[in-house]
Amino acid sequence: MRNDKSNLIVDLTLAFSVKIIEFTELLESKGKRVIANQLLKSGTSIGANTYEAQNSESKRDFIHKFKIAAKEADETMYWLKLCEMAPSYPFDETIKTDLVSISKIISKIISSSKDP
Repeated sequence: MRNDKSNLIVDLTLAFSVKIIEFTELLESKGKRVIANQLLKSGTSIGANTYEAQNSESKRDFIHKFKIAAKEADETMYWLKLCEMAPSYPFDETIKTDLVSISKIISKIISSSKDP
């Protein structure tokens, strides 16, 4: 059964997903549809996997969901770096900063959840 108490990583990834939606809408409005689509998928998947982990079947499943979230965060960073490097693309540094923070928290959750 899902615990609906406030949860830092769930709250952060949900807010991040909203920022990704808004940023990808900006990309789409500028005709950057391919990158927008990739970024929308990977950026919102971080939160989806984090949210799903809250109702995991086991510790192993919990860790697995967070490992997927970590991989999606890496992919999202790739698309953001492309936006940052391409002169004709918009870029928002705060999204990248938020992603770095989220990635660190996810990494800590994974490492502290493993058996010693």
